[in-house]
Amino acid sequence: MENIENAKDSQIKKSVNYDIETYDTPAYKARKKRWGDRKDGRRIRTLPAIEYISPFIMKERTDSLNYFEDVIDITNAERFLDEKHREGYTDMTLLHVILAAYVRVVSERPAINRFIAGQRIYAHNNIECLMTIKKALSIEMPDTCIKVEFDPRDNIYNVYKKFRKVAIAAIQDDTNFDNTTGKLKFLPRFVLRWFVSFLKFLDYHGKVPKKLLKISPFHGSMIVTSMGSIGIPAVYHHLYNFGTLPVFVSYGSIFAGDAIKRDGTRERHHFVTLKVVTDERICDGFYYASAFKKLKRLLLHPEILNNSAQTVQEDID
Repeated sequence: MENIENAKDSQIKKSVNYDIETYDTPAYKARKKRWGDRKDGRRIRTLPAIEYISPFIMKERTDSLNYFEDVIDITNAERFLDEKHREGYTDMTLLHVILAAYVRVVSERPAINRFIAGQRIYAHNNIECLMTIKKALSIEMPDTCIKVEFDPRDNIYNVYKKFRKVAIAAIQDDTNFDNTTGKLKFLPRFVLRWFVSFLKFLDYHGKVPKKLLKISPFHGSMIVTSMGSIGIPAVYHHLYNFGTLPVFVSYGSIFAGDAIKRDGTRERHHFVTLKVVTDERICDGFYYASAFKKLKRLLLHPEILNNSAQTVQEDID
């Protein structure tokens, strides 16, 4: 279901620099780990009472799903991508723009990077975006999952290079996720049931080993799917009760429509439908609305993403 366009080295201009920009200082200040923190996040302790109580009322992630839909004018984004293609980034797509925009939103609205585990609210230590891909567009080809870690200061170039590096490696060879699930499928059912139950127990108490967290497709900041790459509209994709993923973003096929200009005349533009499923417990509706407005603004004006974020807003204590 979830796909990306296969990256082909033969289509890339050799003059393009694929070195990933690094930073002299960490994006977030160093914090001493406190009792109750997890390997993948720090516990937020200064929440309003209603936010503290909500995970006990809505115990599962599927109890607290909110659905959001918007239609985005991507005419400027297409011009932006044409410019990047002329620069040599010939396989840069709308997917990279959406990811870069989301990373930038997290840098300004960090609460959308929270998660619920063990009926407590945590802030992720980093930004990890996931996507399920096919190594080739074939019904017989199995899916694999990739996870890419971003810095909140990343611009469009860094987001593109980091994602491309992980995606190409997954297309060319089996991932750690593939190898792990390949072994699990041979376990007897009663052993596999016990193993999954044990993982859920560990996750509830924040004790899942780092190696498993690193490859888990259920732990991260958000997951995105490009339904347009297989020619169908966006879908509302559920979140998972297991793991930490608080947001699922889906976008569909590009379509043409009329846009009304300021003078009242019509102009043909291209649009895409964006559908998002969120865990409402991590922040309030006003905060989510503010974040989605910023996301839309960045998709309407992607040239902002050419530059790295100058400041990063950290979540509350």
